[in-house]
Formats: sequence, C-alpha cells, structure tokens
Amino acid sequence: MLKATLRSFLAHKGRLLLSALAVLLSVAFVAGSLIFSDTVSRTFDHLFASTAPDVTVEAESDTGDEAVPTGRVVTFPASVAERVQGVEGVAGAHVDVSDQNVTLVNEDNENVGSVSGAPTIATNWYVTERSPLELTSGHTPRGAGEALIDADTAKSKDLGIGDRLRVIATPGTFTVEIVGIATFTTTNPGAALVFLDTPTAQEKLLGRPGLATSLSVDAEPGVSDGVLKQRIAAELGDGYELATAAEQAESDTAELGGFLDVIKYVMLGFAGIAVLVGIFLIVNTFSMLIAQRTRELGLMRALGADRGQVRRSVLTEALLLGLVGSTLGLLAGIALAAGLIQVMGLLGMNLDATEMVISAGTPVAAYTVGVGVTLVAAYLPARRAAKVSPMAALADVEVSGTGRPLRARAVAGSVVAAAGAAALAGCAVSTRTSSAASLLGLGIVLTLIATVVAGPLLVRPVIRVLGGLFPRLYGSVGRMSQRNALRNPRRTGATAAALMVGISLVGGMSVAGASMTKSFDEQIDRTLGADFVVQNDNFLPFPQEVTEKVREVDGLDTLVRERLVGLKVTLPDGKTVDTMGAGVDEDFDEVANLDYAAGDTAAALEPGRLAMEKEFADQHDVRAGSTVKVLFKGGKTADLTVGAITDGATGGGPGVQGGIFMAMDTLEKNLPGGQDHALFVNASNATGTGDLRAALEEALDPYPQVRVRDQADYKELIREQIAVLLYLVYALLGLAIIIAILGVVNTLALSVVERTREIGLLRAIGLSRVQLRRMIRLESVVIAVFGALLGLALGLVWGVAVQQVLALEGMTAFAVPWGTVVAVVLGSVVVGLAAALLPALRASRMNVLAAIAHE
Repeated sequence: MLKATLRSFLAHKGRLLLSALAVLLSVAFVAGSLIFSDTVSRTFDHLFASTAPDVTVEAESDTGDEAVPTGRVVTFPASVAERVQGVEGVAGAHVDVSDQNVTLVNEDNENVGSVSGAPTIATNWYVTERSPLELTSGHTPRGAGEALIDADTAKSKDLGIGDRLRVIATPGTFTVEIVGIATFTTTNPGAALVFLDTPTAQEKLLGRPGLATSLSVDAEPGVSDGVLKQRIAAELGDGYELATAAEQAESDTAELGGFLDVIKYVMLGFAGIAVLVGIFLIVNTFSMLIAQRTRELGLMRALGADRGQVRRSVLTEALLLGLVGSTLGLLAGIALAAGLIQVMGLLGMNLDATEMVISAGTPVAAYTVGVGVTLVAAYLPARRAAKVSPMAALADVEVSGTGRPLRARAVAGSVVAAAGAAALAGCAVSTRTSSAASLLGLGIVLTLIATVVAGPLLVRPVIRVLGGLFPRLYGSVGRMSQRNALRNPRRTGATAAALMVGISLVGGMSVAGASMTKSFDEQIDRTLGADFVVQNDNFLPFPQEVTEKVREVDGLDTLVRERLVGLKVTLPDGKTVDTMGAGVDEDFDEVANLDYAAGDTAAALEPGRLAMEKEFADQHDVRAGSTVKVLFKGGKTADLTVGAITDGATGGGPGVQGGIFMAMDTLEKNLPGGQDHALFVNASNATGTGDLRAALEEALDPYPQVRVRDQADYKELIREQIAVLLYLVYALLGLAIIIAILGVVNTLALSVVERTREIGLLRAIGLSRVQLRRMIRLESVVIAVFGALLGLALGLVWGVAVQQVLALEGMTAFAVPWGTVVAVVLGSVVVGLAAALLPALRASRMNVLAAIAHE
C-alpha cells in the first residue's frame, strides 16, 4: 500500500500542484511573520542592551498615557549630576537633554525629519563606550549655531556639511549649520537625529540653561547595576525614577512591542485567510481525485486492502502534499521576511538581513500549519475513499457524492444559520459595546460556517438564474455550461466558497468603512463650526510661536485654542478612570456646535468647572453640579465641578473618553506650560474664507509641518485614515482571490480530466474548439459570480451588524458602497475568465480519438 500510495502521489503530482501552492502561501505568511518579528526583536534587544547606561535617572512624573500629546518636556536641575557623580561606584554621570517633538526644515523650506512614524529627536552630543553613533566626518558642535545630524537622514534628505537647518522646537525656532555627520554603529531605529552641544541644547530645547531630561550613569568595574541604583536612590531621595540597563532595555522593548505586534498580526491575518481559503481548494482536489480513482480504489479493495488502509493511503498522500508545501512555504517565508526587512530599510529602519533570526519554533509552526491544514482538509475525502466497495472495480462509477441527498447539510446549515442570526440579532439590540462586539464575532463565525455548509443547497436555484440567459445567448454551448455547473452542487459550492470568504470580508468592511465615513462627515458638519482648523501633520502639539503667528493674521474674527491633557478622574461611584481631556478658550461656542443635556458652554468654561459626555456621566452617576477629583497628569490635583453635560449624539466635545473639556485657564492653573494641539479659526465679516486661508497659509509658510484645513479637508483626512484599513482588507481580498483562482483552475482542470471522454464525444459530433473553450469559460464565470454574490450577501449582513456596534460609539450613519459592490461583481466575472484560460486551452487541444478512448 505504501508503494502504491507513493506511485499515486507521483502520478498525480501535476494535479496536486495548485493545492501545494495554497499550502505554500499559508505557510509563507506564518513563517515570514515569525521570522521578521523575531529578527526585529533580537536586533532591538541587542541595540537597547548595548546602548542603555548602567543606570538611568529621570524626574518622577505621573504623565500616564504617553499617547496624550501635551507638548510638555519633564526636566530637573542638571546639577543633580554632580550629586550622582559623588556616589560610591559611579564612574561617570552624563547630562541628557532631549526633545522628541521637533521639526527640521532645510533651506528649501521642506521638512527633513522622520516621516516613517519614528520621532525626530534633538539632543545633546557626547561620546561614551555605549554611544550608538560615531562621528564619521566634520567635527562636533562647538557652540550655538552648530549641529551634527545622523548619516541616514543626511543621505535620504541630500544634506551635507555646510547646509543650514531650521529647528522648530518647543521654546521657539533657531537655525543651525551642519558641521558633522554621525553614523550609527548599531541598527538605526528610523529616527532622524540632530545633535547640539549641551549648553545650546539646554537653552534652545528646554528654554533655559541648567536643566536635564535624564542622566546616564556608568558604573565602576565590579559594581552591579542593581547596587548602584540603590545607592543613587538613597542619595537623591523622592522625586526621581531610576532604571538599570536591563530595566531600561525591557521598557524600550515593550514600547517597540506594539509596533511589532501590528505587523505580526497583519501577516498572521493574511495567513489565516490563506489557510481558510486553501482548505476549500484541498478538499475539492482530493474529492475529485478520489472520484476519478474509484475503479483504482475498488481494485485495491478487491485485492485485499481494508478500509483503514485505503483511508491511510489518502491521508499519506495529503501528508506528502503538506510536507512539500510546507517546505516550499518555509523557504518562501524566509524570502518574504527578507523583503519586509528591505521595505523597513526604505522607511528608515535599517535592519541587517544577514542577521535574520530563524528560531526553532518557526519551522515547527510552519510544518504544523502546512501539514495540519492538509490532513484536516483531506480527512473527509479519505473517509469517503474508504467506503469504496470492491464491486466498484467492475463498473464505471464515482464516489463523488453527486447523487447523495443534501438533507443533512440542510439541517446542519439551518441550525447553525439560526444560531448565527440570533447572535447578530443580539448584537443589533445590545446596549454595551463589549457584549455587542462579542456577539458580532460569534455571529460572523456561525453565519460563515452556515453559508459554507448550506452553499451547495443554493447552487441549483441561484445558478439557474445566473445562467438563465446562457442558452439564449450561446445556444447549446450555454445550456451545457450551465448544466456542468449544476452537475455536482457540492463541488460547485466548495469552489465558490473559496471566493466567497474573501469577498464577504471585503463586503462587510466596505460597509463598515462607508458607514464610518458618512458618520464622521455628518459629525463634522454638525459639530465643527470653525472656518479653519490649524494642526500639525502628525497631530502633535506645535510651539507657541505658531499660535502667535496665527493670532497676528489680518481678517481673523475668532481664534480658539485646544490643548490636550492626560487626566485621572475619580468619580462619584468610586471608580477612577484614566482618560484624556482638553482645555479650550472662552469663545468655544463660536467654533463648535454642541448639544447639552444639562448646562451650556458658558457653565462648562467657568473657573474650576468642566463638561463631560452624557453616556459617560450616566455610567458613573455624575450629574450637573457633581464634584469630581481630577489629577492632571504631570501637574496638580483639583476638585472640579461638573458645569455641563453634553449630549453624546453630537460627538461629545473635543475630548475622547468621557468627552471632558474645560476652560484653558483651568487647565493652565493645574498644568502650566503645555502646547496647543489645534487652533479653530473664523474669518471676520469683512474677510472671505478664501482670503483668510491664503493669509493663514502665508503666515504659516515657515512651518511646513503645520496644515490649514477646512471642513472638506477634514472629511478627506478622515477618509484617508479609514482607507488605510480598507486597503489592508483589499490586500486580504487579493490574496483570497489568488487562492480562489487556483481553486477554480484546479476544479476546472480536474473536471476536464474527469470529462475527457465526454469532451471527445462532443468534439466528434461537431463541437468546435472555440465553442468548447467558451463552454468552460461560461462555467467558470457562473461559479465565480455565484461565489461573489454569496460573499456580498453575507458581507452586507455583517456590515449592517458592524454598523450597529459603531452606533454604540456615536457613529450612527449607515451607507452601502454600491460602487464597490458593482466592482466586485464585475471583478468576479474577470476572475472566472482568468481561471478558465488554461483548463479551456487544454480541453480544446485534446486529441478527439484519444479522448473518446480514455478510461
């Protein structure tokens, strides 16, 4: 049996090729994601471990969530370094001065800082054994007006020694001349770096001399980091945070972990789609191969092979397929990881592909996925093969299941569909986002399973409609193509299901994206009353000089500042919530249109008061007039009175969680020194909005990172952000379509082999090659369109349910992207035509006599 199995596998290797490609794609994404994330993790682990000082000293600060961009830089006196230098076991204490919210502008008024998401950092220059950069040309900065930049930024932005840069920092803008280039000796994490001498850095970055943002402390030989940390803590007392090299490296790695997780999960999402769609392809392939080998399997049974041996024979072929596909997939995964490393290099993160990490777990995961998926997919066909009777060797019969009733599928599909519908209905009526999201996930899984199980039941009614015009348009060829698609509903359903999975995902996410876009558009129309909003490109705060420049523009009627702050709010129900709030100026009513459940804007902006969103207030037993304790992260703690409660249907104000906002004076009193996050501007009656925009853009020309946006610009910005998510979904669809095309090609190719004698007879009685190719193309198109319609129907149902979850977050609008729906249907026609090319060509080239004689 083993010899027969191996010979059968080699004899059908061509027919198994496309299934191997599906396994290859699945494994490639799994292996590639693991290799890439392991490589980046080890690279940065080495970077952080080799560059972190023995002990780092920073000022204690309850800044909380670093995602809240306040623009404040936490400092302490640089003279602390002298105290630390006197501690026993300290070899050196270096003052660090750094600001990660600066903008570098070249002589052409272009932003030459990092644009890949990594920060642009201005810091002071000094050299130790742990320095990640070394001076490779020019000289170190020797005073105000001189600076170094890193070599990667110099290369990518075409900068050199002698060029001048403007540095837009928190205290203000200053100009420097590049006097040297520093090159990374380790991995460049993608940041753009500019280095100043320490006195200049203190004055220009922190606003006055004698300040530091941290201390880097080196230990004497024989003194452990932990012991040195304890000694320094005893000397400094309270008010400081200390970390050993290991602790600092762990903290830095944790910050990087979120970025790595995003990439890993995206790639595993691709792997999941490839696995799911590949299962349909493999099931179909083995089912058809077993159907074609009915007589062969019957002969084996007649010669003494028992059912277990036949079943194991088929599973052994699946095992061999999985091993081949997994091996090729692992190699493809290595190539994919290398490609990702090159892409990260283009984005500024220079990784060394020669140091690629392939841990022991990666091949294990690769072969587990590849072999496991193949064996699971082949199990049902293997069981069916085991049921072949020895008498099948005496007759030309199949075990394809064509004639078996679909009653079991109907019952199972109905039960699962009912459970899925109940879950989606529960999602629609739920009042809590968490429970609605859980029911949504359950409903999506159950309805997908139900559609796959019950799909063959829909083949005959749907394809009769879809192919109804074929006989009229193409005569007998159209009639035969329709009947071929109806011949085996299980096979047609499984082939279409591969395409359905990807399209249902796209349909659901497209509806969600369109609904989100429409909701944001309506919310912007409803709540934004300003003619223009001034913001940084990266949404970080900008220096005070930008606000002053805008304030000086002629034709201005209203200017309202918005400044963000991290808050820790203790509420009447005893709960403490970490959230974000905003401070705004007193003319806020002129630039925002809010509805209030209690109070008004004037009450909210009185000294010592704040406003919050109604839903948040109701959850925590807050009423107008309630007192809440508010910790301003990095600042003071104050008891504030709730002066107003906004109606959540309007978006709840400029804050996010809780919609909290207050007067700018209240914020400044408890947390002075922040930077503005946005400016809301209205034109005067004597100035047109077009004239004001031109004046604002002219005034802000020296600040290329700052943008002036009106309502239309804001809507476009939201659309672009939502489009990023949709592009990812479309990429998943592309992968699903590739595998689905492989499935359709495989089904048609095996079907051509299966119908060789039939094709020969049709050719013998006058069917031309052109007509034969047309018949196969029409069959392919109707299967592809059937899968697309199933996917769209399922995706639209999911989209409606997703919109109900979004409605709980205030995004109540619903929209269907009909352009996407039409494009998917037309695309499915193209997919069907493309998938039919090779099978149709092969069928048309068959020798008629040889085909008739085929067994």
